[in-house]
Amino acid sequence: MAKINNVDLDKVANTIAKGKEDISTLRKPVKMQGEWNLDPNSELSFEKGKQVVEIDSPSFLGGEGNRLGPMAYCISGITSCFIGTFVGITAQQGVKLTKLTVTTQCNINFAKAFDLSEDPITEGISFEIDAQSENADNRKLQEILKMAEERCPAMYSMTHEIDINAKII
Repeated sequence: MAKINNVDLDKVANTIAKGKEDISTLRKPVKMQGEWNLDPNSELSFEKGKQVVEIDSPSFLGGEGNRLGPMAYCISGITSCFIGTFVGITAQQGVKLTKLTVTTQCNINFAKAFDLSEDPITEGISFEIDAQSENADNRKLQEILKMAEERCPAMYSMTHEIDINAKII
């Protein structure tokens, strides 16, 4: 196999093969550890290294508004997970993309965060995706988009109740 849409299909096939032999190999912890400090820089570790991520809250939440805020990173993570799932499925199906752009919008109501209302905090999320392919029509791309909605871990987490365990240690 090869790479399609920057997805290494040999690695994907290997992961699937291992999962068929032992499904527990498909359970992967995603862990993040950070420390709130007065410096808005946080160093995060990942598979092949570390990266400094700069975070600041918007000024209306008491930050300086000098960097992306937590919700921007949240939306970025959701979008990259969703689009990554979409691209992975296109590659597995041999669909070669010639263009892919996405605009994501999430409307956040901070009234509950300030204990001023019981209205939902998140009022929805929308994705406008411009996908073009040399070998798939719009109907096929729409089918793949539906598959991505069903298979994306971020989408699953937003549409299903998940256990939350938060504690002071």
